[in-house]
Amino acid sequence: MLDEFEQIGKEALADLKKVSHLKDLEDFRIKYLSRKGKVTQLLSRIGKLPREEKPKAGQLANTIKSEVTASFEKLKAALLQSKDAESEELVDVTLPGTVNRIGKAHVITQTLGELLEIFGRMGFGVAYGPEVEDEWHNFIALNIGPEHPARDPRDNFYIDDNTLLRSQTSTIQIRVMENTRPPIRVVAPGRVYRPDTVDATHMYMFHQLEALVVDEGVTMVDMKTTIEQFIHTFFGPQTQWRFRPSFFPFTEPSAEVDLLLKGKDGSETWVEMGGCGMVDPNVFDAVGIDSEKYTGWAFGFGIERLAMRKYGITDIRLLFENDLRFLDQF
Repeated sequence: MLDEFEQIGKEALADLKKVSHLKDLEDFRIKYLSRKGKVTQLLSRIGKLPREEKPKAGQLANTIKSEVTASFEKLKAALLQSKDAESEELVDVTLPGTVNRIGKAHVITQTLGELLEIFGRMGFGVAYGPEVEDEWHNFIALNIGPEHPARDPRDNFYIDDNTLLRSQTSTIQIRVMENTRPPIRVVAPGRVYRPDTVDATHMYMFHQLEALVVDEGVTMVDMKTTIEQFIHTFFGPQTQWRFRPSFFPFTEPSAEVDLLLKGKDGSETWVEMGGCGMVDPNVFDAVGIDSEKYTGWAFGFGIERLAMRKYGITDIRLLFENDLRFLDQF
């Protein structure tokens, strides 16, 4: 056994002399000095020897390992200093570096952040609510009766007879008025759900931002001024917009807000951005606010629609396909 130990040591040193490249040196290390290498395994074989031979075998195995390891390290240092190492490990500093991709907020998140910042400067707080709602908050308290087509099961994601995925963030306004006495000044952002057919302008899930102001002496002039300040801050001071008479069960009078879009060919088109109006007294009565003392206004805009108009996005589906070639533009 001791003779075999000596033979492995001589074989290792002889093979080491034949090594002239770093790649060959690594092959040598694996063969002799790795965890399962021949030299390393000498120590594990000592336990099989008779007791009286173990001390001498242990001394011999350690000596062999020390000599081979020392010779290995010496040769490795020499090869690393040689031209061979330079040619094998040369780094071309003129090549393009590796770009580490840094994540950023989605364009919808960016848009929402900008909206909240604008309304925050106007003194609005932010309110949130559940995405799974009951009919009271989603319809009844908003003056939407059982005969109204908006309550049709084909136009909503009902979970049971009284529970559905909210179809508007107006539900948050109801919850705020139930738990807060005027004056109230909040915006309510969040996801809403409607079973619309998906196309370039419709999605079964999208985001809304609604605003609510309730106080004594609030008029439609206050609402118009707020909307105008918002539009000119978000889209630019030269943006043209208009009120167009409309109807909503929870506001009276009501209006649509349109923006004037100008094409590259000089054409002009009015595009709807959202709805607004004075809070209907029936809504105040439903939440226990004195409709004789207080008045209020509310509006709601689709966040996707705002982002699409601001950045010239022509298809809402692009916002949800997670294509980085598109998202990296924002």
